[in-house]
Amino acid sequence: MCGIVGYVGFRRASGLIVEGLRRLEYRGYDSAGLAVLEDDGTLSVWKAAGRLSRLESLVKSGVPDSSIGIGHTRWATHGPPTDGNAHPHLGGSVRAAGESVAVVHNGVIENYRSLKTRLESEGYVFRSETDSEVIAHLIDSCLQRALACASVVTDEAVDGPYVMAVREALPHLRGTYGLLVLFRDQPELLVAARLGSPLVVGVGDGEYFVASDASPLAGHADRIVYLADNELAVITPQSLRVIHRDSGRVEPAVFNLDMAASDVSMGDYAHFMLKEIHEQPETIRAAMRGRLSLDDATAVFGGLNLTPTQLQRINRIVLTGCGTSWHAALVGEYLIEEFARLPVEVEYASELRYRNPPIDEGTLLFAITQSGETADTLAALREIKRKGHPTLAICNVVGSTIAKAADGGIYLHAGPEIGVASTKAFTSQCVVLALLALYFGRLRHMSYEKGIEVIRALEQLPDIVSEALKADAAIQRIAAKYRDASTFLYLGRQYNFPVALEGALKLKEISYIHAEGYPAAEMKHGPIALVDSATPSVFIIPQGAVYDKVILNLEEIKARSGPVIAVASPGDRRVLDLADDVIEIPQTVDFLQPIVAAIPLQLLAYHIAVLRGCDVDKPRNLAKSVTVE
Repeated sequence: MCGIVGYVGFRRASGLIVEGLRRLEYRGYDSAGLAVLEDDGTLSVWKAAGRLSRLESLVKSGVPDSSIGIGHTRWATHGPPTDGNAHPHLGGSVRAAGESVAVVHNGVIENYRSLKTRLESEGYVFRSETDSEVIAHLIDSCLQRALACASVVTDEAVDGPYVMAVREALPHLRGTYGLLVLFRDQPELLVAARLGSPLVVGVGDGEYFVASDASPLAGHADRIVYLADNELAVITPQSLRVIHRDSGRVEPAVFNLDMAASDVSMGDYAHFMLKEIHEQPETIRAAMRGRLSLDDATAVFGGLNLTPTQLQRINRIVLTGCGTSWHAALVGEYLIEEFARLPVEVEYASELRYRNPPIDEGTLLFAITQSGETADTLAALREIKRKGHPTLAICNVVGSTIAKAADGGIYLHAGPEIGVASTKAFTSQCVVLALLALYFGRLRHMSYEKGIEVIRALEQLPDIVSEALKADAAIQRIAAKYRDASTFLYLGRQYNFPVALEGALKLKEISYIHAEGYPAAEMKHGPIALVDSATPSVFIIPQGAVYDKVILNLEEIKARSGPVIAVASPGDRRVLDLADDVIEIPQTVDFLQPIVAAIPLQLLAYHIAVLRGCDVDKPRNLAKSVTVE
C-alpha cells in the first residue's frame, strides 16, 4: 500500500514525480505530497490530504525548479488523512540546525512508539500522528552522530556519513518499510531501502527513478533494478550502488522493462476497471501462450523448478491467497481434484500464517497473488517453506517479493492491473490453475484423449470471453434497474460457487452495496431469511452437471417474491420463464464456466457502481497492493 516516486537527474523533478504518483494512485489515495531540494539547500515540501488532484493544484502554484525530489501517495495506517500526516516527513531538531532529511515510507513500523519516546528525549518534536515520522528523526539522529564522529567527511556521497546514517537507523526499525530519503546537504543523493515493501529503480542515461512498482517508469526508463529485502540503493545522477544492510556491496541485476506508457493509461475507456475487463480475451491468451502441448496433451511450465518425478510424489496441495486470489484458489481446488484426483486444501493466507496445521510430507504450497507483495500471503509462504515444504507462486508481477521467495512459480503475464478491484488477474489465475490441473492430471491418470479435450476447450476460451463481453449494453440496463438495492445475494454451485463469492466481492468493493455469495443449496440454511421483494439474487446457472439442482434453488427464491438476475446459457427457456432478468453467456464446458461467468458479474458491479457515482478505480478504504497486516 502507498506509492513512492523519486527522481534524480537533469530534468524538472516535480513534474515527473506528480506524473509517477498519478500512475501509482491506485496504491493509496487519501493524501499525497512531494519534497524537492532547492538550489539554496532548502527542503521544500508540499502536501495535501485528499486525492492527488489537490497536490497537483498546489504544485501548479509554483514548486521550485529542482532536479531531485521524492513523492508519496498514501493509504493511511496510522493517523487520519490530513495535511500533517501526509508524506514526506521531515527529520531534524533545533540543536542540529533544523530539518536535514525528508523521508517517504511505505509499510508499518511496529515499534514506533518506543522509538518516538526515545527521540523525544533527544529533543525531537513530532508534528504528525504517523509511525513514519520516527524514521525521519531517527535518520537525522544517526546522521548527527556520524557527522560528529567522522574525522574526515568524504565528498563522495556514496561513502559518506549520510549513507551510514540510513544503514545505522534501519536495524532499529521493527516492521516493514520501503523508504526513500532525501538530504538537505546532499543535492545529488537519494537513498532507498526496503524490507517487505517493494521498491524498484529505473535506470536512465544520467538520471534515475525510484518507485514502489514499475508503472511510473514506463516511457522514462527501459531498464530496471528490483531491490531485495535488506538492500539499500545509493543513487546519484551518475551512479547506482546497491548495498546489503549487513554484508556490504552487491552487484545489482539489471532487467529490461517490458512496459509501455500505453499499458498504464486508460486509452478510450472511462475507467481502468472497464479497460481491464475488456482486456481479458488477450490476457487469457497471454496466460496460455506457450504453455499448451498438443504432442503430449498437457501443459508446459518453465519455472516450477521441480522435476516431473518430484511432482509425481506430491500427494496433497495447499492453495493460499487473500481476497480475489482466494476465490481463484477455490476454482483451482475443484479443477485439480477433478483432473488429478489430488486432495487440495484452500487456506486464507492471513489465517495460515498463524495456524500450525499438520502438513505431511509430500505437500506442495501454491501462493496465489496478483501483486506478489501481499503481506499475509508472503508470510504464509515463508512459514510453509521454513517447515521444509516446496513452495510455488502464481503471480502477475515479475521480480516481486513472493516471486523471489518461492522455490518456483508461474507468471500470469496479464500486464499492469491498475483498477483496485481485480478483474483480469482473477481470470488469468483461474486459467493458470486450469493448466496446472491439466498438468497434474496428465502426470497421474488422465488419458491422452482427455488431455486433448481439455486443451481444445482452453484454446476456445478467449473467443468465448470476447462473446461474453457483448452483453455489456444489456448488463448496463439491468444495473440501472437494481442500482438502489441495499443487499444482493450471489448463488452458484460446484465450479460456479467461487465465482458467486467473487461477484459479491466485486459489488461490495466498488459500489459499497452489501452482497454475499453462497453455494445455491446452502441458501435455504439461513440466508433465505434475507429474501424479499427488494433483495435481488444473482444466480450463476449455465447448463451443466448441476443445472437442474440450481433451477430448484431459483424457484425457492421466486416462491418468496425475490427478484432474480440469472447468468445463463443462450436461449434457456426455463431460466427465461423464471428469472426477472437474464444475462446470456456463451456455453462452455463446466470447468471453464467460472471464467466466462466472471465477465458479466464484473460488468454488473462496474455499471452499478458508476450509476451510484462511485469511484470504481479507487474505492474508499481500499488499496491495490496490501503490504501491511
